[in-house]
Amino acid sequence: MRFTNLLPGRGSAVTRGLERTGELASFMGRFFGRFWKPPYEVRETFSQMDEVGARSFLLVSVTGLAIGIVMAMQSRGTLAAFGAEYALPNMLALSVIKEIGPVFTSLVLAGRLGAGIGAEIGSMRVTEQIDALEVAALKPFHYLVITRVVACVVIFPVLTIWADAIALFGGYMESLFMSGTDYRVFFQTAFSTIRFTDLFMDTMKTSIFGFIVATVSSYLGYNVRGGTREVGQAAMRAVVVSSLLILLADVIVVRISIMLFGGISGS
Repeated sequence: MRFTNLLPGRGSAVTRGLERTGELASFMGRFFGRFWKPPYEVRETFSQMDEVGARSFLLVSVTGLAIGIVMAMQSRGTLAAFGAEYALPNMLALSVIKEIGPVFTSLVLAGRLGAGIGAEIGSMRVTEQIDALEVAALKPFHYLVITRVVACVVIFPVLTIWADAIALFGGYMESLFMSGTDYRVFFQTAFSTIRFTDLFMDTMKTSIFGFIVATVSSYLGYNVRGGTREVGQAAMRAVVVSSLLILLADVIVVRISIMLFGGISGS
């Protein structure tokens, strides 16, 4: 007896969800199984890195700048009420580097790349381009999926570091205009409680987020059936599922990080 037969209603949402989860896990396993095998699509991988990185540069920059300025403005009044306005750089750096920067950047990229990858691969599936590649023995999984996953895993941390830097710059500009804070005082205070493990772990976890975005989007696009309507639905699901899994993965990674390195910076 199959496990799904034990569930009420073969077509129920729970059953479909479990089946999709199993298929996604199998898809991820397929990636790890084929990652080491040729052909190695180096040129296409670099092309996807350009698509993920350079073409997301402006979006990530604006996001980081807005985060830094808004957080500084919102926090200044609260800290001043407790006589702790001097701690604004510390609070901003810890919040941005440890949590807000990595998660916000990954969610923004999930919105842009998740829809793009799902729609692009889905369109190739419904127009039978992937079938043609398979018939020609050109291994479309390597060309379409592995290249995009590797690009996202590599570029997500790079964009996160940039977004963090821009956010801190935005916070400094707000402090400069509001209180005339010297840049040396601001950045020295900001990084006084940041450990290397904070920067490393909380930045590199975005590689996991990049893997999630690329594999989920590729899976939904690669397995789409129907026409243009189904392609649009696959792109929408790619964004939603990727965003939910990013938030879930963040909880798990943060918990593991606290267990391994402790949760208080500067201690």
